[in-house]
Amino acid sequence: MRRVLVAGLCATAALITACATEPQARVLTASTSTECVVLLHGLNRSWRAMQPMAEALQQAGFTTVNVDYPSQSGPIEEIAPQAVGLGLESCRNTGAQKIHFVTHSLGGILLRYEDERAPIADLGRVVMLGPPNQGSELIDITEDWPGFDSINGEAGLQLGTGPESVPSQLGPVNFELGVIAGTGTINLLASALLPESDDGKVTVARTRVDGMGDFLVVGNSHRYITRSAVVIRNTEAFLKTGHFLDEDRTVAD
Repeated sequence: MRRVLVAGLCATAALITACATEPQARVLTASTSTECVVLLHGLNRSWRAMQPMAEALQQAGFTTVNVDYPSQSGPIEEIAPQAVGLGLESCRNTGAQKIHFVTHSLGGILLRYEDERAPIADLGRVVMLGPPNQGSELIDITEDWPGFDSINGEAGLQLGTGPESVPSQLGPVNFELGVIAGTGTINLLASALLPESDDGKVTVARTRVDGMGDFLVVGNSHRYITRSAVVIRNTEAFLKTGHFLDEDRTVAD
């Protein structure tokens, strides 16, 4: 079973790895808005994963900056200043007075790391989708498997649950944060390795972080949580009000 899972993970990574060789930003301007949203995709993904969210938020009145960054290019300590920095610069260049973030998976850890390293004065609200805020047991289990390094890079190795991992070294968040966790999966073998309810990559419990303001569980997988209609409308709601929608707290899309 282990060999089958490794092969499956490798095949999946080969299909989805399409990250930029250096950070790039795609801006959708809302002409009357003074608020901008930076979108950060996850490990082995690209700006395309966040584009439906970016378009929906632009239609809701936010200027959006969809950052494409090379998630396999180095450690979190190098990637975070580049990806987060480009998002902030691009938003500020639009004249935005407040800058929000919507992140997926690794993107949330990049933001937390960078905000601790250099606190973001104009940071508004943040929504994290499937973030490994307490690391992922899947990294602990698979980090020594053949091909892990080439698939996930240095940043992937830093997302475990041990005391040396980056998530374990970050403190509580000090910004308005809503976390959305998933319980669906498209990788039954990976989910079988995880100890409890999960999205195929991260358990629901490990998406939580001290200081968060709201929490929502949906029935989506880690891969597709960024495209869910329920997730998109709750992301918009949190960015506008600081709360998720009550009617969706027991609804899975």
